[in-house]
Amino acid sequence: MPFGFHGPDLIIILVIALLIFGPKKLPEMGSAIGKSITEFKKGMNNLTGPKEEHNAASLESIDQEIAAKRAAAEAAAAATTTTASAEHNNTVEHNDHVEQHVD
Repeated sequence: MPFGFHGPDLIIILVIALLIFGPKKLPEMGSAIGKSITEFKKGMNNLTGPKEEHNAASLESIDQEIAAKRAAAEAAAAATTTTASAEHNNTVEHNDHVEQHVD
């Protein structure tokens, strides 16, 4: 039982509450307490929920940043390879041109 109360203890508390507040107010009070507990639980879930979403969003953004850096590195490597190939081709063409003039 909640708070260490047993059956007879709860019955005595409910009878005292009924005598103090009356039969009309007791259901209203029970409903209000239930709504309060529900709102409290929702509030606690809202406080803990965004942190998890924020962490997931952070991980997603980190993954996107890593992917972008990899793509940039691959593009730079491809550009370096293309530039080196172009320089090699220019050198070969220049050497061929020089050899033609020498002959």
